[in-house]
Amino acid sequence: MKLIGFPASPFARRIRLFLNKRDYEFLNINIFSKEGRKVLTDNNPAQKVPALVDEGQTIYDSRVIYRYLAKKFEYDELSWSQENLLTLIDAANDSFVSLLLLKRSEIDTSEDKLFFNLQRERVLTLLDVLNKEVKNGTFNEWHYPSICLYCLLDWIEYRELADLQPYQYLISFIEESKKQDCVNETDPRLAE
Repeated sequence: MKLIGFPASPFARRIRLFLNKRDYEFLNINIFSKEGRKVLTDNNPAQKVPALVDEGQTIYDSRVIYRYLAKKFEYDELSWSQENLLTLIDAANDSFVSLLLLKRSEIDTSEDKLFFNLQRERVLTLLDVLNKEVKNGTFNEWHYPSICLYCLLDWIEYRELADLQPYQYLISFIEESKKQDCVNETDPRLAE
């Protein structure tokens, strides 16, 4: 089993954390280099990480990879409530990725423009909802949705994309999650 990804990707990291203590190879590619783009495109035409190669097939997208692995390892299916939480986490991730790529393209995302305004509104709403979910105990167990939330929040801090200080429950969740197996080993800061 081979996982193709980029250490700084919160989507690849969530699968790495889920695969903790499993036998797999992590193929670290630079998704911005010519060679890395070729490997990525050859393994995932959507040109997104991660991709999983297992038993002669390639699976795209972290959410689909999780479903594939959960079935392979005979885990219970996620509840609809957990699926909805993943949708919220993924939506925040997508918005932050868009804003980061625009910033790296030297586009001022603080301008009063519809796209930027919608992304900022979306992430603030989602962070508020996720903060309340943590407060209500939804993420007390270390399961796949918790892994995904941690990867999002740590990536936001790593990339300095938002001030999480107003979200005291998210901050506490980050600190508690750092005690989990493999969190330190998959820290994107180590790959710099």
